[in-house]
Amino acid sequence: MKLVPESFRPGLVALLAIIVASTTLQKGEVSSATAAASECSIAVVLVYHRFGPMVTDSMTVTTPVFAWQMKYLHDNGYNVVPLGDVVKFVSGRGSLPPHAVAITADDGHRTVFTEMKPLVERYRIPVTLFIYPSAISNASYAMTWEQLAELKATGLFSIESHTYWHPNFRTEKKRLAPDEYRNFVATQLEKSRAILERKFSSKVDMLAWPFGIYDDELIRAASKAGYIAAFSIDRRNALPSGNVMAIPRYIVTNHDTGNAFANLVSGASAERAKQPSGADNPY
Repeated sequence: MKLVPESFRPGLVALLAIIVASTTLQKGEVSSATAAASECSIAVVLVYHRFGPMVTDSMTVTTPVFAWQMKYLHDNGYNVVPLGDVVKFVSGRGSLPPHAVAITADDGHRTVFTEMKPLVERYRIPVTLFIYPSAISNASYAMTWEQLAELKATGLFSIESHTYWHPNFRTEKKRLAPDEYRNFVATQLEKSRAILERKFSSKVDMLAWPFGIYDDELIRAASKAGYIAAFSIDRRNALPSGNVMAIPRYIVTNHDTGNAFANLVSGASAERAKQPSGADNPY
């Protein structure tokens, strides 16, 4: 084997240094490109209502279908993120991991406790519940305050507002005089928040619009009442620099299995046919 002459060694060392430096730079460029490519450009927010062994209305997702959906997210690399992270993302104050999905459930139906809770605990995923307090421990379909407290104690469920008794603001605006309507809206927004904060000793500053109804007047009232974010049931993906007081969500139905659910959580179904109207929701 021929050895490199001693006179050539300094040049060879310099050449090797250049090669190493170039390779390191290329790796750095690739890493930066990979990081940029992996940045999440959308978030998909899902909203559930009721669960059970069979479909009883358009808002019911059977427990086996919900179990399949959660397993699909787990097995296919989806990152289920806290809803507060989506708020920061939409307002331009934070980023999200790739394939970000947030899960919410409206109304406080008792099956959230009996059917949803075991699967949430199995997969250790964060869920935000939007509650209207008038139903809790009162309506036959609703959870009790004790059940809500048990959900919150898991550390997986957070509790936010769905107004005080889930009114149809469009109907109430037609029925009431302007001043009466403004007072009605303020009561619905403020009373719900005050009760939930007192019950759970935690801040409540997010709102789900009942029936997905919102407008500029309602948004101003919600901001005045102390809400920093609100959620609709518009069938769209959540995007950076969007309206933080009308962050869109997808209502999940029992038909969302297989490719339908895959398209939903990937954000590919944003331009597809509209989902069932929020007005179909009796609660």
